[in-house]
Amino acid sequence: MEKELNRNTSPILTIEVKNTVETPEMQEEALWYAIQSEYHARRIVTGILSGVERLDKQVVAVVYYKSYRVIIPASEMMLGLNKDAHYGDMLLRQEKIIGNMLGAEIDFVIQGIDLDTKSIVASRRAAMLRKRQTFYLDPDKNGEYLIYEGRLVQARVVAAAEKVIRVEVFGVECSIVARDLSWSWLADARELYHIGDQVVVKVTQVDRESVETISIRADIKSVEGDVNKENLKRCQVQGKYIGQVIDIYKGIVFVHLSIGVNAVAHSCYDSRTPAKRDDVYFVVTNIDEEKIPRSGSLHESFARIYSFLSRKRILRENRYIYFRQHKSLC
Repeated sequence: MEKELNRNTSPILTIEVKNTVETPEMQEEALWYAIQSEYHARRIVTGILSGVERLDKQVVAVVYYKSYRVIIPASEMMLGLNKDAHYGDMLLRQEKIIGNMLGAEIDFVIQGIDLDTKSIVASRRAAMLRKRQTFYLDPDKNGEYLIYEGRLVQARVVAAAEKVIRVEVFGVECSIVARDLSWSWLADARELYHIGDQVVVKVTQVDRESVETISIRADIKSVEGDVNKENLKRCQVQGKYIGQVIDIYKGIVFVHLSIGVNAVAHSCYDSRTPAKRDDVYFVVTNIDEEKIPRSGSLHESFARIYSFLSRKRILRENRYIYFRQHKSLC
């Protein structure tokens, strides 16, 4: 009987000397032990936001951490929603915001575990408040804050839309609109930035009134530096360049040329106007350099645009489109 017990508890015999191999059961036990240690130490841990559900008439976020399911109530996600009923049903708003964050990397603190069911409840709010205290309110040995105006910091992209992205900077979230993302015009911010990305941003403003109300402003284009003046040297009068239609507003067509220059064309004299994201030929007849320092834009008095057939969208008929500039946009 004793020999049989010793055989059952003997380690796995490995091919390599002094090597160890674990069974799936042993690995799971080690992971659960590590989670218990993190719970008792109230350590900040990181996971990927994987789902959103409704449980017991409340919205919860789902994170899988070390293969274990972690539940974070919406009230502990620190979404910053206004409770005014004028904005609509709170549960629907919570579902929508968390749904837009799926795939984001978030910090949380384990608040409770059930040893029998091995279920875990956590709080993102607790992790964010602790990081705010450390990075925004507690000075270092030199009496300086770790995050201040003008500092370059790494941030996580937690949400992305066509004209704006939302980042989390050491416990504080802020939105960065398209004009602050790049010196070049963007048709869709989601083409460059995705949920889960880590980006370097420049903090331009910090309001550290209290740990609950800390707010910041940040941008990304300041990190890159303005290259519009340098790119403009590649542009020649009567030169023909490929570009993409970024937007159309009140008949004005905004184009980003492949040489890295932004261009504006006014009033279209064609029966059909180009569509957003169309690839076009662009012929320049005049360059107004005085407008560059302010807007980084190339202005033309007359431009001819030829629409490409794009494989990514429904084939459209080739056409020539004529523009004439009436007044300065800037």
